[in-house]
Amino acid sequence: MQAETGDKREEERSGVPDRIVDSVLEAVEERDEARLSDLLEPLHAADIADVLEQIGPSERRELLTLWSDGIDGEILSEISDAIREEVIENLPPEVIAEAVRELHTDDVVDILEDLEEPQQEAILGALDRADRVAVEQAMAYPEYSAGRLMQREVVVAPMHWTVGEAIDFLRRAEELPDQFYHVILVDPRMKPRSYVTLGRLLSSRRDVKLTEIEEESFRTIRATVEEAEVAYIFNQYHLISCPVVDENDRLVGVITIDDAMNVLDEEHEEDILRLAGVGDESSISDTAIETTRQRLPWLFVNLLTAILASLVIAQFEDSIAQLVALAVLMPIVASMGGNAGTQSLTVAVRALATRDLTGSNVARVIRREAIVGLVNGLIFALVMGLVSWFWFENPMLGLVIGAAMIVNLLVAGLAGILVPVVLQKARVDPALASGTFVTTVTDVVGFFAFLGLAGAVLL
Repeated sequence: MQAETGDKREEERSGVPDRIVDSVLEAVEERDEARLSDLLEPLHAADIADVLEQIGPSERRELLTLWSDGIDGEILSEISDAIREEVIENLPPEVIAEAVRELHTDDVVDILEDLEEPQQEAILGALDRADRVAVEQAMAYPEYSAGRLMQREVVVAPMHWTVGEAIDFLRRAEELPDQFYHVILVDPRMKPRSYVTLGRLLSSRRDVKLTEIEEESFRTIRATVEEAEVAYIFNQYHLISCPVVDENDRLVGVITIDDAMNVLDEEHEEDILRLAGVGDESSISDTAIETTRQRLPWLFVNLLTAILASLVIAQFEDSIAQLVALAVLMPIVASMGGNAGTQSLTVAVRALATRDLTGSNVARVIRREAIVGLVNGLIFALVMGLVSWFWFENPMLGLVIGAAMIVNLLVAGLAGILVPVVLQKARVDPALASGTFVTTVTDVVGFFAFLGLAGAVLL
């Protein structure tokens, strides 16, 4: 009964159940192509991509050999950048050619960005001439720009049309994008002036002018704008699609909400990885060598900062030798400061990324963090003061660690907000370096305050 309940819960969860992955691995090991197809074909493209990411490199190669005909464009576009090149290398050219023909230009560009030039040429050669030109034009825009993110397939209508004329045009069109949300209204020079949602279009009378039902949310994005800015605009103004224009304000494509939200997710993921010092492209699919290479630089930086903190401790070697309790208690001061600094830092980096923390409110936020640090310092000063007093039967030792706790938690709160703000002003990614600086500050201040006060008061 419990096993059945567990299976039911596993099926209700999103994603691929572990039993499916295990069955796929068994089918691959037995080279059972029919069973492999039965397992994978019912799955969504994103779930198939997850299966490919979860299994090891050798099993992945075997799977692709057995089931290469099942890999289509949608699956290729869902596969993580970390293994996409490997997957493409293990697919027959004709499978890749058929897969990319199914994709919109933005998805083809997304695939090409992570490939070497020979593979790029092979994929471009598989496209129709019109699609190839569109992809090459998109690739000409700067990396991580709106031009790379947009799809060239757009639905446009002249501004003077009525609802009936637009609907008749859509019905007669031989080819339309698989998904689109707006009909973009353009002037004779192909400059977008407004757009109409499909819902308003279908619910209005045929004689209504399109300009009478245009959306107030209309705005355009320049093709050279960074994709992080695109994601912010979509999130800030609740857009579902947005026309992209060139330097002359002529329409060149459209960005839809799914692509913008992918960028937002990637930005958040990069911030988390950078805060942890593991590289902004880390993945569970990476090899041990790749993972080591990504993590080693920041571990080395942390080693240098730890040496700096140790040098501070070394200045009070005699004090520690005379009162062993200092060696027992000083990690507590540093640890509390580090945790408090990380709390403040996480909030600050997130607020900077979402642009909630600006020049107009930074003083208020700094004041708030200082108050929070001071209040927390007073509370834990009382707690640790009493603990140290009864533990070592020395009331003055309790007073010293209490004072050090107040100083370090106050400094931690201020460092957590000031360090990322200063780094951003210096045009350095706050998520990349803030953690190391904040930890160093709290360690150095914590040790210096505690050991310095102890040397002055107790010895």
